[in-house]
Amino acid sequence: MIRVRSATVQEASSWLAMRLALWPDGSAAEHREEIDCYLAGQAGGRPAEVLIAHDESGQALGFAELAIRPYAEGCVTNRVAYLEGWFVEPDSRRRGIGRALVSSAEDWSRAQGCSEFASDAAPDNAISIEAHRSLGFTDAGPVRCFHKDLTG
Repeated sequence: MIRVRSATVQEASSWLAMRLALWPDGSAAEHREEIDCYLAGQAGGRPAEVLIAHDESGQALGFAELAIRPYAEGCVTNRVAYLEGWFVEPDSRRRGIGRALVSSAEDWSRAQGCSEFASDAAPDNAISIEAHRSLGFTDAGPVRCFHKDLTG
């Protein structure tokens, strides 16, 4: 049985380990700072909610980080729930944990007054694309992001 609930201080180390697995380009210190801000209520809306999936023994198996955005590709409203991060431990995949996290995320999104739910995946991440599609997401098209340093 999978249980999904809001992240607590007791799960900070498990959440940190999963964040590092999902976003390895960030340092442990950077991730820890974001986790600490969220748990202290100082995240500034990103993430607005964090859900952790547990097995019957209480072991953390995955997480979903959620935000409310004023816009998302393919959406028409100006208050869109957004799946900022979604991760399931590799050994626990294909057991309904990702589905349980997204279902709980959708419930949270509706409770926030959102009528649309969006997410993204890297264009070459076939596993994530397949997972999104299997849960009813439709493809809004590829997005290329650009950056320019204006300090030099």
